[in-house]
Amino acid sequence: MKKGMIYIHGKGGNVGEADHYKALFPEYDVIGFDYKSETPWDAKEEFIPFYTSFCKEHDMVSMIANSIGAFFSLYAFGDRKIEKAYFISPVVNMEKLILDMMQRANIAEENLKEQGHIETAFGETLSWEYLSWVRNHPISWDIPTRILYGSKDHLQSIDTIRSFAEQIGAEVTVMKDGEHWFHTAEQMAFLDNWISKW
Repeated sequence: MKKGMIYIHGKGGNVGEADHYKALFPEYDVIGFDYKSETPWDAKEEFIPFYTSFCKEHDMVSMIANSIGAFFSLYAFGDRKIEKAYFISPVVNMEKLILDMMQRANIAEENLKEQGHIETAFGETLSWEYLSWVRNHPISWDIPTRILYGSKDHLQSIDTIRSFAEQIGAEVTVMKDGEHWFHTAEQMAFLDNWISKW
């Protein structure tokens, strides 16, 4: 039986990150997905053909997804056959994240609706279309999933993560002092230990 592992990077990440996981999954064909999508509706269009092509060469497919890559995967792969999913610092509640950014930038919903897009001082562009879309498209996910979360994650609170995990029946592991981006030697060692236990 040929096993495949798809790695989906986060914002600012790249397919080269998939190489880290090859040693952890020697029995799998590990491949990084170099996607271009910036919205969940585009991701659905882009991710599914990649998945379909990958499945033609593999009997069993699992996935590792990081941050926004996990969020896009929730929409793209929710109705696909995936053995198991590892989510690292996943974005799981985009509505709350957008509302939090609006509050931080002191932007009212009426203003965003009226203007469509608003640039923030911290480099993010807020979109009424994006906010409306996630409100109208609840996540449906029943793939066996484990979540790794850093206690110093600045994007999503532990309450948001736990609420989502409860909704989909996922197990959550929290790294004390871990950040949203797992990248230090200590963080990667923790990640490797976590991922090898399932």
